[in-house]
Amino acid sequence: MIETVVIATDGSESVGRAVAVALDFAERFDADVHALYVLEESEVESAPAEVREEMHDALEERGEEAVADIADEADRRVTTAVREGRPAAEISQYARDVDADVVATGTRGRHGENRFLIGSVAERVVRTCPVPVLTVRQLDDSE
Repeated sequence: MIETVVIATDGSESVGRAVAVALDFAERFDADVHALYVLEESEVESAPAEVREEMHDALEERGEEAVADIADEADRRVTTAVREGRPAAEISQYARDVDADVVATGTRGRHGENRFLIGSVAERVVRTCPVPVLTVRQLDDSE
């Protein structure tokens, strides 16, 4: 029985198909939906000191918008969360925290085509998450 679905998003356009598939999956099982965005702390830490706070705020705002977009797309209540840290670790921990039955994620996010295999974050989530992970490939326009 699937009762709780976590949708991990990075706010990119390529996650759109993953969101649609995950929402359909949740609908079929009448499951609770959680939308999660992880603000990658290394992105902020690698920025020049004088722009770190501004960058943090911008990324946090992007995260809030990303999870709000999922909530707007759903025809059910969606619990939204923005966390900070290493994305794969935070996604796995969040899945534990909410007792998720499945985590859904796209396979190609902000880092695009230059990522090896299914994407570094998605790959790490598949390897480390304590619950099943549904990975959804973004189709090319020709597919």
